[in-house]
Amino acid sequence: MLLAIDVGNTNTVFALIDQGEILHRWRISTHAQRTSDEYLVWLTQLMDIAERGGSRIANLTIDRVIIATVVPPTLFNLTRLARTHLNVAPITVGPDLDLGVGVDVPNPKEVGADRLVNSAAAFHEHGDGLIIVDFGTATTFDVVLNGAYSGGAISPGINLAVDALYAASAQLPRIAVAPPEDGRALATGTVNAMQSGIFFGYVGLIDGLCRRIAAEAGRDMKVIATGGLATIFLEHSEMISEVDIDLTVKGLMLIEQRNSV
Repeated sequence: MLLAIDVGNTNTVFALIDQGEILHRWRISTHAQRTSDEYLVWLTQLMDIAERGGSRIANLTIDRVIIATVVPPTLFNLTRLARTHLNVAPITVGPDLDLGVGVDVPNPKEVGADRLVNSAAAFHEHGDGLIIVDFGTATTFDVVLNGAYSGGAISPGINLAVDALYAASAQLPRIAVAPPEDGRALATGTVNAMQSGIFFGYVGLIDGLCRRIAAEAGRDMKVIATGGLATIFLEHSEMISEVDIDLTVKGLMLIEQRNSV
């Protein structure tokens, strides 16, 4: 059974995969100081709960681990979790691995592991000419052209924008990320105005950047979205054609398969 670990700036996802099937996904807040023992206690408790609930992981053992992290200080303790507690030598995602997709940028080592993983999964499932929009702490736009990750764009995540607006304003409330109830950009109340500015502003950001990237590429591009907020933007964006919430986990699974000894 494969343990796939995706470390983001805000959350870390642990996924258990067997024979290509994602059996469980668990999420924990990302803290660089979290020890391997803490990871083990948390993971063991969740696996015990799943087993008592009838999960077939009761008959399986973790014998493979792959880690993708954009928070480098977490790597030591996650590696120690794999080596010391699970007795497994983990694979760490980087541009030197066989990703199944090329990396066509001047400095491949500065590309976030999550961006490489998403590009590998999207290329495997959808082919060439892609823009992958990942709604995370940052909203990233990753481009696959001519069989290679070819760069993209990074903007502040929508939740960062909401938090900044609330923190810097004396009279504005904290709001949830959602379109206004009446679906109109022209708002007549404070909350609706904030929802309109945040939500439709990001729709404009997404569609505008995707159009510009496609124009610079000189071809039509298929836009795949992933991340926790991807689904709420699908019906409002003119550019997003598909949402795949499990894209990163799928990419980790594919990369592990290509690089396992």
